[in-house]
Amino acid sequence: MAGTERHHTLVVLVENKAGVLARVAGLFARRGFNIESLAVAPTEDPRLSRITLAVDAESAPLEQVINQLDKLINVVSIRELAPEESVERELLVVTVNATGDDRGQIMDLVHIFDGRVLNVGPDKLMVSMSGGPNRVDDFESLLRPYGIVELQRTGKVALPRLAKAGGEVGEF
Repeated sequence: MAGTERHHTLVVLVENKAGVLARVAGLFARRGFNIESLAVAPTEDPRLSRITLAVDAESAPLEQVINQLDKLINVVSIRELAPEESVERELLVVTVNATGDDRGQIMDLVHIFDGRVLNVGPDKLMVSMSGGPNRVDDFESLLRPYGIVELQRTGKVALPRLAKAGGEVGEF
């Protein structure tokens, strides 16, 4: 991964057992590594869970993080995913002030970003949007001037890009 990247994205397959996530998070806390985002869920194999971590590159030398994770008993595999070799997505759910003309402008933004209106109140809208982390950042930034009441982001999830027939990584 290029040295200018702000985050490393690690995908860690772990045994789907109680306490594994606490041990992974505890390792980061003990070492002073900063986790920018964390997403975890069972995989296609119910015995395993996939943890996707976005780790602050400045707080954590990648090799040290991987070595420490590899020492944990329930870790099955660790893989770094470079942005150009992966498909990354994140979900944003946000409640935003929406009165008068602002409501139409917000609805236009939701449409442009392929978002969805989840709930409508007399002076607020709850909307969701999913996409690449930069696109989600852009959508959030455009909503901020209207007044964000509540906001929740899932954190990044990522999988390796699929190879094309010639062995090249596919574009999307």
